Amino acid sequence: MNRMLENKVAIVTGGTRGIGRATAIALAKGGAKVAVCGRSVNGGMETVRLVQEIGGEGIFIRADITKEDEVAYLVKKTVETYGHLDIACNNAGIRGSGTVAEAAVEDYQLIFDTNVKGVLLSMKYEIPAMLKSGGGSIINMASIAALVSRGNASIYAASKGAVIALTRSAAMECVKQNIRINAIAPAGIETEMLLDFIGGKESEAGRTFMALHPMGRFGTPEEIANVVVFLASQRSSFITGQTIALDGGFSSQ
Repeated sequence: MNRMLENKVAIVTGGTRGIGRATAIALAKGGAKVAVCGRSVNGGMETVRLVQEIGGEGIFIRADITKEDEVAYLVKKTVETYGHLDIACNNAGIRGSGTVAEAAVEDYQLIFDTNVKGVLLSMKYEIPAMLKSGGGSIINMASIAALVSRGNASIYAASKGAVIALTRSAAMECVKQNIRINAIAPAGIETEMLLDFIGGKESEAGRTFMALHPMGRFGTPEEIANVVVFLASQRSSFITGQTIALDGGFSSQ
């Protein structure tokens, strides 16, 4: 990554495993100091250990992004520790399945609280912190489910569609203030969460889902993390309000 993020400070929510962990490591390789956020202390500390193992600097801050006071503390603690905030990857989220006819209010509340309110609260506190340091870059994690309809995941798809809309609106609110805000929409990424959800790559659901990817495989967390680093850096200085599909051709069929 050529240390393109030297002296930058980043927050990664959902950084205890999967895409979040890979992103924290990639940002650290780029030179950023990383505040890893999540609910799992063991997972978060392991991410920090891996960051330090490659010569990076990081801390773990336990926070539930659905709770405003904990999000406020996350940003405050990051700035107190490292002096400023330049980058945020709002990655924390949960999956869900089921049709509209099967939808339960409880499922809606849980998914929207995490995937939408969590991103909203994160940006609410990240943006003022970035303004104090002269600007920054925010990357929100959406999903290909918001762009391509396959059914049986209606609430989840709607929540990620809301993330894309939030990203566009917030980007225009900040476009004159040197804060860029973009989203990434991954398709199937080989993470523990996905493999648990589909019952493994060799299950019927796994083979069916993989077949939807023209490349014939799932993506890796590192492939997502590399794009996060690009969007966090000045190499993407003219990009804001966009959603980038990282999907192995999924949405191009």
